[in-house]
Amino acid sequence: MPFLRSVAPKASLHAERAAFPFSVPVVRTLERLELPTAVTFFVGENGSGKSTLLEGIAAAVGLPAVGSEAVHDDTTLAAQRALASKLRLSWSTRTHKGFFLRAEDFFGFTKYLARLRAELQGRLVDIQAEYEGRSAYARGLAAGPVAGSLADMERRYGIDLDANSHGESFLRLFRSRFVAGGLYLLDEPEAPLSPQSQLGLMAMLKDMVAEQAQFIIATHSPILLAFPDATIYTFDERPARRVEYEDLEHVRLTRDFLNAPEAFLRHL
Repeated sequence: MPFLRSVAPKASLHAERAAFPFSVPVVRTLERLELPTAVTFFVGENGSGKSTLLEGIAAAVGLPAVGSEAVHDDTTLAAQRALASKLRLSWSTRTHKGFFLRAEDFFGFTKYLARLRAELQGRLVDIQAEYEGRSAYARGLAAGPVAGSLADMERRYGIDLDANSHGESFLRLFRSRFVAGGLYLLDEPEAPLSPQSQLGLMAMLKDMVAEQAQFIIATHSPILLAFPDATIYTFDERPARRVEYEDLEHVRLTRDFLNAPEAFLRHL
């Protein structure tokens, strides 16, 4: 059973009108969203509000963010924190495992890792200088915690995430951070991924669902949206409503284009 069972508006949400994010039509008309399956997708055109609501849920849940700043400190999420205060979350069991990730925040995260690695390496150099003339045992005791932190970071993320392609680094992050029994809120994770890598991510989702993980994902990807037995909400209607994969405009348009690209290209 999913940890987070539903998201619903408090009565005071619909009283809000003027400022973003309450001016977003899908937020203004929000009704209870049931989350009955381990994987739920939010789909819709840019500006439809799917990412805004996902960010509001992330702020309400309080999971750590994979980025350069925590959700409660990120100035770009101030409006979403206001939205979070107007949401009512229903849980079967509360989990504190998992994370929130926006694709654009990954660049900040790689910079953070590079800075942390440089700081740890610098500290090791300082310890060697501070303990010059002392026994190897004393130097080892002093350097041990720092060396251990550096080794653990390199084990989880590699020596340099930037040495990989963006897509490879993205998947490596998921492999290192997904744990059993976690709740994961992902905003457009397909952004850096090739179609083949999207299939790789789907395989990870399948493995983690088998380990009682839950995912809520905002996406445009017809590949990810095909995940078996997923719940899909379209944000192109007001209020947002559940829809079947085969009825998605994203899917129909992609299929029609691939079947006859010339029918579309001659109108360009």
